[in-house]
Order: sequence, then C-alpha cells, then structure tokens
Amino acid sequence: MRIDAAVLRAADAPYTIETLDLRDPGPGEVVVRIAGVGMCHTDLVGRVPGDLVPKPVILGHEGSGTVEAVGPGVPGLSPGDHVVMSFDSCGTCDNCRAALPGNCPRMAALNMVAAPLDGTPRVTAADGEAVHNRWFGQSSFATYALGTPRNVVPVRPDVPLELLGPLGCGVQTGAASVLISLGVRAGDGIAVFGAGAVGLAAVMAARVAGATQIIAVDLHASRLDLARELGATHVLNGADDDIAGQIRAISGGEGVQYSFDTTAVPEVVSTAVACLRTTGVCGLVGVGAKEYRLDANLLLMGRTVKGIIEGDAVPHTFIPRMIELWRQGRFPFDRLIQTYPLDQINQAEADAASGRVVKPVLLPN
Repeated sequence: MRIDAAVLRAADAPYTIETLDLRDPGPGEVVVRIAGVGMCHTDLVGRVPGDLVPKPVILGHEGSGTVEAVGPGVPGLSPGDHVVMSFDSCGTCDNCRAALPGNCPRMAALNMVAAPLDGTPRVTAADGEAVHNRWFGQSSFATYALGTPRNVVPVRPDVPLELLGPLGCGVQTGAASVLISLGVRAGDGIAVFGAGAVGLAAVMAARVAGATQIIAVDLHASRLDLARELGATHVLNGADDDIAGQIRAISGGEGVQYSFDTTAVPEVVSTAVACLRTTGVCGLVGVGAKEYRLDANLLLMGRTVKGIIEGDAVPHTFIPRMIELWRQGRFPFDRLIQTYPLDQINQAEADAASGRVVKPVLLPN
C-alpha cells in the first residue's frame, strides 16, 4: 500500500513529506487510515541527538481514524471501525494483567524504539530503504499507520473522529493521572504545574472529580486564561515569587492534597512538593529531567512523590470514558486543539514549541 508520511531523517532536520510503501498487515497487525493525529511533547524525543530513536523514522503517537485492514488473529476489529490509537503493551506481564499497561516492562521496547520487533521492515522508501514505523506502536504522522489490538481502541462512530487522537496519550495522561492514578475526590485541592495539553486535561478532570481548589501554574497568560475557563479556581504565573507559599495560602495554610507536574523542570518539581500538605501526593509525568533534588524533611512528614505513566489508564476503557464526558459537555478537550494539514507539520511543531498552540492536530487525509 502506498502511503504519505512525515519522515524525520535527522534529529535537527525538518520533517519531509514522502511517499512510501506499507506492507499488508501480518498476524496481530491492524492498518488504520488516519483521520487526525496529535503532536505530543514526547515526539520531541525523536529530536534528541544520538541513536535513541533510529532514523529515518515516522513519529506520531496520537492517531485516530478508521480500520482499513486487519491481519490474522485480530479479534474485535473490522474494516470501517472508528478507532483511537494509544500506547502499546505486551498484555501478558503481571503489570498488564493488573490493569497497569503503562508500567509494562516492555514499555520502552514497544513504544520508544520505533524499530520493528522482529527486524523485518514494514515501511520502505522507493529505493527499498527501511523507514522505522513502530513509534508507540503506530507512527501515525502518516495517511495510514500500523497498530496492534493492544493499542487500537474502538470508539463510537458519532463523534468527530479527526479530533480524538490526543485522547490516546497527552489528554489521557492528564485526565487519568487525576482520576485514576492520584484518585482526586470531591473536596480535594490540586495544583497543576504546566498548562499545556496534559496540564489542562488534568484541570478539566479535577473539575469532573469535584475538586474545590484547582490551581494552575504556567508562564503563559493565555494558557492561564484558558485554564480558568476550563475549571481552574485559581491561576498563578510561575515567574512570581513563592509559588508554594501562595498555594498554601489559597488552600487555607496547610497546602493542597495533590500536585501534578508536567514540566520536568527540577525547580518546579521542588515547588510542587513544597506546596503539599502532610500526606499529600505529587504526581510526575514530565519527561527530560536527569535528577530532582527534594527537601528530605518534606518527605519524612508523610508526603509522597509518584512517577506516573499514561495516567495508569487502560486505554480500552478510559478513552471511551473521556469521550462520554465530552459528549456531556463536561470535558471539552476540543478547545485545546488547532488543526493543520500534514504538510504543515513543521509549522505545527514550531507553534507548539513557542506556546502559541496548545495541541496541534495534523490531518493527513
């Protein structure tokens, strides 16, 4: 099958739109015609110098579309089904069986490497050159993507399919971290550091949960304004002095029960821990830091720091849950989105990096 894809050939190169060959699906494989694909901060891992992500590669891991074809041994999926593509997992380890697929021991191999597991290329250029297409089990910056039953989630057909892709990773991470991993309840307080797509999804989820103090912290005034519209009860500019002290004051002096960091900035993480009440929990989802330095006395007083992957969600159950909340008007994730044609991917990346756009969604078809 001929496909068009945005190919990254070097960490510091622009994406190029190329026509490639995608082989027919084999056992346990699904071909999805992509209607829309979100651009996530994690896609920038492909721009880290070195060999972490092999090149040339098709990135993109927030795809949505319709099933085009299924290989042998694929239950529950048929051509024409509307689907959202999420992260991949093995399905057989203890963590997967315990409904924690984000903690699958094969998480890195199945999602972050992008190379075919068996060494056999699925996508090739006209000259036979292999193009890596297993980024998060999908590589969906393309007109068609190859997935598996583990990361292809059927959804109802009466919702705007081209906008659903971010539910597969960024929006899922923010919302599920609040509703599942942290377990925020009615009456709780939470401070969210970073009002990008993940942080704003956390703000919306905290409102769904009934949190009474929802504090958003960011450097961009426009994102703070949007956070307030989406449910934040208070907003703080992260450049101000004593953010932890301001959060404790908002929460009555003791601090909030939960904080949530999306930035991976060490100084911000320290603040996220410092603003907690005793027994409070800080959830970390930011990628990129090498180490954090924390006040040991804060932890000795009963506070917890918790790393979270994909919100501890099971995509096949949580993605439909988010869609239903959206249909009820309680989770307006579409307000984060700006769409671009696939051939404007470099502009979309620049707009996201500058903070001008919260969540770019590319429309390959």
